[in-house]
Amino acid sequence: MRDTDPGANEVADIMLDWYDRNARALPWRIPPGSAQPADPYRVWLSEVMLQQTTVASVKDYFHRFTQRWPTVSDLASAHDADVMGEWAGLGYYARARNLLKCARVVAWDHGGRFPDTHDALLALPGIGPYTAAAVAAIAFGRAETVMDGNVERVMARLYDIHVPLPAAKPALKARAAALTPLHRPGDYAQAMMDLGATICTPKSPACGLCPLRDLCAALAAGTAADLPKKTAKKPKPTRRGIVYLGRRADGAWLLERRPDRGLLGGMLGWPGSDWAETATESPPVAADWQHLAGEVRHTFTHFHLILTVRSADLPLHSRPDTGFFLAQGDFRPGDLPTVMRKAFYLVQGA
Repeated sequence: MRDTDPGANEVADIMLDWYDRNARALPWRIPPGSAQPADPYRVWLSEVMLQQTTVASVKDYFHRFTQRWPTVSDLASAHDADVMGEWAGLGYYARARNLLKCARVVAWDHGGRFPDTHDALLALPGIGPYTAAAVAAIAFGRAETVMDGNVERVMARLYDIHVPLPAAKPALKARAAALTPLHRPGDYAQAMMDLGATICTPKSPACGLCPLRDLCAALAAGTAADLPKKTAKKPKPTRRGIVYLGRRADGAWLLERRPDRGLLGGMLGWPGSDWAETATESPPVAADWQHLAGEVRHTFTHFHLILTVRSADLPLHSRPDTGFFLAQGDFRPGDLPTVMRKAFYLVQGA
């Protein structure tokens, strides 16, 4: 590390000047330095969607949500199934359930207005320290320290910190907090995130284009590309399961809605077995279930999943042990989570 750390005012001035010229145009943002305040609803919605999800993946979802539910009160009044259907494919479905819980608390307990402090935001359902800081800074101009993976990477390189993540998180946040300005904290937070997303990238950082290159200890030491260091992760286990895609003679599909708690909670899906080390047959109704060639492979946060797919034509009088029939005209593959959609397309291609 250098003998002299960069001053907070120096870093803030450099980053705000850089952001004014290079800010990414994103649908939930207002222009840098704008006198118009950011809409807390749009900031909150985008931050929830962006958790563990890329900007490119979120844009279309954000447009659809804000067109269908332009205010937090509109979202609060929505049917759960409609929201879960619009969320399908974005993953991490607990976010969608918490999105509705939070919208309803804001609409019903706060008169449709988001609270404007970090601690009050943190008290809302589904809002953690990062989201509370982001909304407080970006929507309300609070000088909160917004720490995502991009900012952690910038801090690790700026100060040449070699302690691996996640152990380094407190030190990285302390460094970031010391640099957070009182002036334009929302723009500054977004500038740091943009820097990590576009310049100070995980691989092959464009150090020659970085506005902080003259202050960067890791660049001076030649270690920038190696940071931040991370503790090695344990290999993910593999689980197996069976899904049953049954279609009635009138075109209705046999579906189930998964329990609110657990993976894919509240989402539509195909009846099937538990996901375990070994799959166990558990058809939802007696039928001539045909084994499809191929399999569905999907990776969740903590494990890999391999699904065997069965299909059957079901008579009109079918009485399944589990699930319900959804009329052909009401069925939209897009309402299914990605792993279930993969099974549908496998059947369609058979």
